[in-house]
Amino acid sequence: MRLNKDSKKMNVIKNSFAGAIPPVTKNLIIINVIAWLAQVVMIRNGMDLTQYLGLHYIGSENFRIYQFVTYMFLHDPNSFGHVFFNMFAVFMFGRTLEQIWGQKRFLLYYFVTGIGAALVQLIVIYIRLQTALPQDAYMLLNTVTVGASGAVFGVLLAFGMLFPNAELFIIPIPFPIKAKWFVIGYGVFELFFGIRNYAGDNVAHFAHLGGMLFGFILHHLES
Repeated sequence: MRLNKDSKKMNVIKNSFAGAIPPVTKNLIIINVIAWLAQVVMIRNGMDLTQYLGLHYIGSENFRIYQFVTYMFLHDPNSFGHVFFNMFAVFMFGRTLEQIWGQKRFLLYYFVTGIGAALVQLIVIYIRLQTALPQDAYMLLNTVTVGASGAVFGVLLAFGMLFPNAELFIIPIPFPIKAKWFVIGYGVFELFFGIRNYAGDNVAHFAHLGGMLFGFILHHLES
């Protein structure tokens, strides 16, 4: 029975890579790309959408509750790579999950992991504020988080748990890596850099881990 179930899953993954993009995955990609293009155009006209729709710390006067959702549709307007690699991951792995779970479950999972990532990010900022120097505290209070990465890391975790032995080819590594080792390795990488907190590192490593954490919780609640 287990073999049949795994075989059925592998057929889904093969069909998803060969077939059309399912609707939720497709629309997520389209919305993110349109939002990024809007950011690029508007910032050139003196209006930064990040200040309105990006995730601000709760203690900031610019914080709004809707930012828990809107932040995950924005990206760095000066970096095409930021939106490209996030959406490429949604394209590669999200469509497989959507075909297995269905549209509603996949969309719920995507939003829960994205919002969970935001919560973890704000908790980490709060903890760091307790021991921060005045100049560092000012920077933390004015930190704005954008990007779909939290939800994307939740998607990666789900893929790794559903297809632990699927072999992935990751550029520039010249040999395939099993999905379970890729996810674990990526998680360790994010934890290391999150704890080290290097100066000038503007990546929200703990938000990525938050997406994985909430994905892990959801997976076990539903299993």
